[in-house]
Amino acid sequence: FGTMLQPYLAAHLDRPVLWLHGGLSKARRDELVDRFQNDTEPMLFLLSLKAAGTGLNLTAANHVIHVDRWWNPAVEDQATDRAFRIGQSRNVQVRKFICTGTLEEKIDAMIERKKTLASSVVGTGEDWVTDLDTHQLRELFSLDPVAVS
Repeated sequence: FGTMLQPYLAAHLDRPVLWLHGGLSKARRDELVDRFQNDTEPMLFLLSLKAAGTGLNLTAANHVIHVDRWWNPAVEDQATDRAFRIGQSRNVQVRKFICTGTLEEKIDAMIERKKTLASSVVGTGEDWVTDLDTHQLRELFSLDPVAVS
């Protein structure tokens, strides 16, 4: 998808559009990241979701746009986090393109369900302990009489 999008955007926006994907060598990836991070001219940097997930620091970015959604919300979050690194001095806006009535919309609904489920399971933390009364706390931390005998 990025292979088609890169020349289209470059022609219509009349500015450089970089394209990083998993088929590039480490040296080429580093070169593209360095150019994006240090160039004074605003540019676009297309990254495949999986290739953008690890090892990149993109604090020059202030917009993240997910065009091709992924089934796993953690993959998207990790790619988004490339712009939210130490050294980021600007607000970063994150957008997700979703076409109504398409597979993308169904994937988005599934991702939101997964996030809701994850936050209900993982997000509770230790708050439940503060909701217990004194009797419940004693029961929780007392040894069962059978175990003591």
